[in-house]
Amino acid sequence: MPVTRWRAPSRWKASPPTFAILIVGLWFFGMGEAFIIDAGLGVSPWTVLAQGLTVRTGLSIGVTSFLTGCVVLLLWIPLRERPGLGTIANIIVISVAIEVMMLVLPTPTAFPLQLICVLTGIACIGIGSGLYLTTNLGPGPRDGWMTSIHRRTGWPVAAVRTTIEILVLLTGWLLGGTVGLGTLLFAGLIGTSVGYGLKLAGRIGRRKDEPLTSVDEDEFPELDA
Repeated sequence: MPVTRWRAPSRWKASPPTFAILIVGLWFFGMGEAFIIDAGLGVSPWTVLAQGLTVRTGLSIGVTSFLTGCVVLLLWIPLRERPGLGTIANIIVISVAIEVMMLVLPTPTAFPLQLICVLTGIACIGIGSGLYLTTNLGPGPRDGWMTSIHRRTGWPVAAVRTTIEILVLLTGWLLGGTVGLGTLLFAGLIGTSVGYGLKLAGRIGRRKDEPLTSVDEDEFPELDA
C-alpha cells in the first residue's frame, strides 16, 4: 500500500488537503458507479442490490445505496470494527455522487458507447479507490464488514469477499436489479483497476523520504488477499 504525503495520522484526524483527497476519491468512486449504471449493461453486485431495492421500494438508487451502507455499518457493531471519518464519508459522498452524476452523464444506446461507459466507470472506481484508501481514514462499510468477518473467523479474505459478493448479487437480482455484461466486466477488471489506482496515487502522493511501494498492511487490511 503506497504511503502518501496526504496520509492521515489516525482515522479521525484529517488535514484539509487529506479531507479534500478523500472527498475527490469517493466522488470518483460514485461517478464510476453512475457511468456503469447509465451504460445499462449490468452493474456491480452492491449496485445490483441497490437497484433491486429501488425497484421494490420506489426510492432513488442514491437513497437505497445510502441505506444499504447504513445497514452494513450496523453489522460492524457485533464484530467490533472501528469506523473512521472515511467510513462515514463513504456512505454519504458515494451515494450523493451516484445520484448527481446519473443526472449529468449521458445514457448511451449504442453498444460500443455503452461498453466505453462501463470501462470508464471501472477506471473511475479504481482511481477513486486509490485516492480514498491512501488517506488512512478508515475503510468503507462493505470493506470493513468483510475484513471484520475475516479477523473473527479466520476465513481467507478472498473467500469472505467472494461469498458476500455472490449473496449480494443474487439478492439484488431476485429483487429486480440488472445483471449483465457490465457485471461480468466489473468482476473481472475491478481488482486490476484498483491496483493501478493505488499505483497512481502512490506516484502522485509519494513522500520524498519514502520508497514508491511502501506497505502498511495493518492499517489497510481491507486489501489483504
